[in-house]
Amino acid sequence: MSGEQLGARDGKLAPCPNKPNCVSTQSEDEKNKMESFSYSVTEGEALAKLKSILQNRKRTKIVKEEANYIRAEEKSKLFKFVDDIEFYLDETSKTVHFRSASRMGYSDMGVNKKRMEEIREAFLS
Repeated sequence: MSGEQLGARDGKLAPCPNKPNCVSTQSEDEKNKMESFSYSVTEGEALAKLKSILQNRKRTKIVKEEANYIRAEEKSKLFKFVDDIEFYLDETSKTVHFRSASRMGYSDMGVNKKRMEEIREAFLS
């Protein structure tokens, strides 16, 4: 997906395509759905923690930051495919919503889901 289609609009991230290579906390489809997670610190502190986690991941680069949004790209080790990772923080509910999707191909062998589980675990620890 091109960068122009990504981003948070009215509190919503882009929907996942009809492929198994995307996960999102806002997906209507159960096969792409993951649960969001909460934060109890300020929005700025939560963003700083997410940013730190992303900066410590190999092959991950933050490409856009806003007050309540981060977008990063992560390259696969072997083929250098790029995946888009997004986080939107809803300050009202103190919830972190996310989306992770492969730009190419159909299946990702569970890579996006595994990545987001790792990031969630790091954030909550």
